[in-house]
Amino acid sequence: MTSPDPSAVTDAASVARNRLVLVVHTSAIFVSALLLFSVQPLFTKMVLPRLGGSPAVWSVAMVFFQSLLLGGYAYAHYLMQLRNRMLPVAIHLVLLVIALLTLPLSIAGGWGEPPTSGYAFWLLGLFAVSIGLPFFALAANNPLLQAWFVRTGHPNGPDPYFLYASSNIGSFLALLSYPVLLEPMFTLRTQNLIWTAGYGLLIVLIAACGVLLLRSPVMAESDLQTAETDAPAPPWALRARWIFLAAVPSGLLIAVTAHISTDVAAAPLLWVLPLSLYLLTWVLVFQSRPLLPHKWVLMLQPLAISGVVVLLALAGERNLLITLGGHLLCFFVIAMACHGELARTRPATTYLTGFYVALSFGGMVGGLFAGLIAPYTFSWIAEYPILAALAVLCRPPAEERWPRWSRWYWPLLAIAAVLLIAPSYSEGKLFAWLEEQRVYVISAVAIVGMILAVLRMAGRAKLAGIVVLALVLIRVYPADDGRVETVRSFFGVHKIVVTPHGQYHVLMHGTTIHGAEKFQNDDGTPATGRPEPITYYHKDGGIGQAISAIRERKGAPLRVAVIGLGSGTLTCASQPGEDWKFFEIDQSMVDTAKDPKYFTYIQKCEPDLKPVIGDARLTFAREPNGIYDLIIVDAYSSDAIPIHLATEEAMEIYKDKLAPQGAVVMHVSNRHLELSSVVVGIAEANDLKSWVYSEDSGRDNEYIFSTSVVVSAREEADVGKLASSEQWELTEADEKQRVWTDDYSNVLGAVWRRLKNGEE
Repeated sequence: MTSPDPSAVTDAASVARNRLVLVVHTSAIFVSALLLFSVQPLFTKMVLPRLGGSPAVWSVAMVFFQSLLLGGYAYAHYLMQLRNRMLPVAIHLVLLVIALLTLPLSIAGGWGEPPTSGYAFWLLGLFAVSIGLPFFALAANNPLLQAWFVRTGHPNGPDPYFLYASSNIGSFLALLSYPVLLEPMFTLRTQNLIWTAGYGLLIVLIAACGVLLLRSPVMAESDLQTAETDAPAPPWALRARWIFLAAVPSGLLIAVTAHISTDVAAAPLLWVLPLSLYLLTWVLVFQSRPLLPHKWVLMLQPLAISGVVVLLALAGERNLLITLGGHLLCFFVIAMACHGELARTRPATTYLTGFYVALSFGGMVGGLFAGLIAPYTFSWIAEYPILAALAVLCRPPAEERWPRWSRWYWPLLAIAAVLLIAPSYSEGKLFAWLEEQRVYVISAVAIVGMILAVLRMAGRAKLAGIVVLALVLIRVYPADDGRVETVRSFFGVHKIVVTPHGQYHVLMHGTTIHGAEKFQNDDGTPATGRPEPITYYHKDGGIGQAISAIRERKGAPLRVAVIGLGSGTLTCASQPGEDWKFFEIDQSMVDTAKDPKYFTYIQKCEPDLKPVIGDARLTFAREPNGIYDLIIVDAYSSDAIPIHLATEEAMEIYKDKLAPQGAVVMHVSNRHLELSSVVVGIAEANDLKSWVYSEDSGRDNEYIFSTSVVVSAREEADVGKLASSEQWELTEADEKQRVWTDDYSNVLGAVWRRLKNGEE
């Protein structure tokens, strides 16, 4: 009988151990990333009601997460400087256990109500004290576990960056699964408990990684020390380039999100798409064999940047899906080029944690610029074109192949700029033609110039010059007809558009109209007297009919509460002797509505108006019970909605504030969500009956639009003549549709119902 070959037994044991090391480390990194990126939408959803559901909450959250990611990476870097293998494992496990004791996630005490200004810094403080510790511990896992993996002596240890791809796959899946699976299926509390259980599982996996590290051969550690002396340290110029390469796509992520949710469509779930693509680029570039060769991406990058220029020139004039898809595709290519450069220049494993510190520092810098500095510096989303231009400098240096006439490049560029800018200050047929065809001229300049530069392998400076020229032209020749002014606040960018000849002043948030006022009659004479409410508030529309019916039913002056000010149109729906009180979260909106150079509704109808500033769920709840004949909730005429104003608990607050025969009117016009059934459901849950109005005015050219409105009241008699009107349909809640609460909402379901009904 022959005994087994000892070397074969040893090899088999080594293979099994290596397989175990790989599986455990990959699982731990995957679960860590899953938790890291699922906590972002989970906790942000908890915070959104405090600030009216503003998209800026997501941007500030991204700044916080990127900043804390830097802290976690720096902690991992310095922890791995310790020569004792036991200490990093023990310290990190203790940190994770302490963080576990702070779970489940919750908003810290004393942070229930935001201030009336300084929202961004208040939010950063709220995030820090509420989830700072568990997120910090999670943030350190990726570089820390990769460093441990190197020190286990695994054959793949010399190049562990493939684990970064595994991390980003987990992040990618977490982000996409939240709106598709977690949000529609579970309440916030259940999601929180699932996340807490996942955190406990992660601690077990990381402990297993620690045990495998401590049991790894000592030879692996000595080999590592030898490699440390051989590998040259990355020069500071390269480290600075890493930071720049990470900062540009990080800032661009927030900038493109702000742009598409402001100037394209503030649709729900839209914020998830750019971040998903951003994570996907990390997955692709750090694979052992990238699916997209980096040289191909570098060839496409200038065209993607010129694509951004063209899309900005076209603005919102074209098909929504094509525009949205174009922005996302260009962002994906630009991010792939930047991240591909990072992957190409990554250092030896000795400097792995330092590399990740540089990446996270760059991510934080980009996030701070786009998420905090730009909103307070620019009155429009200027950070998007700025970062697109900076992306040109992320390209590697190239040996130019330009003909001799290229010495005239800069003078020719300057002459072209003067010729194209001149029409805005000149007259004549040629200039008039350029003015009319501005969008196509700018697009042609960007595309032709960029293609020529790519074919001739132009340097970064020349490419940047073309991009900057095109972007300057966009500001000189905006795509909007008429004169446009912008006002930016934490809650978004509002455009005041003065139509040609000054007939109408229109208040817009992206592509959504919030209100308008007619300043000139059709014959060109100035409009005088008390302004007539138009847009969604015309007397013949749903809101106008509801006000008239409740006034007629009462037979006396009304007491009305309005949530949402807009351009102040509804101030002119009041009558003498009535008491109308407005609630508005955005002070810049109040300032705009009160400025007579923009709108005169307030000046002519309610000159002493003093709106209550703050989120209506908090401010309106303080109003006395049983005093309002009519409550108008007008926070839903934008495509992005404050969900917390359409929950069972919110409707309970409205009901408590109603007078005995009062009614609640909710404006639910929306291009992307079907919200009427949501309101009917939350009303029925509070024992209220609902009537739904949805009519097309056919008068869009007069800025009188179709509206969707739901009026809810205790009894049929409370809504007066609306109950017998053919335009208003008494509607019961759908038993198959779950009622929205503060703990549960299903935005994806609302999107699906809109698509299913074939509405736009």
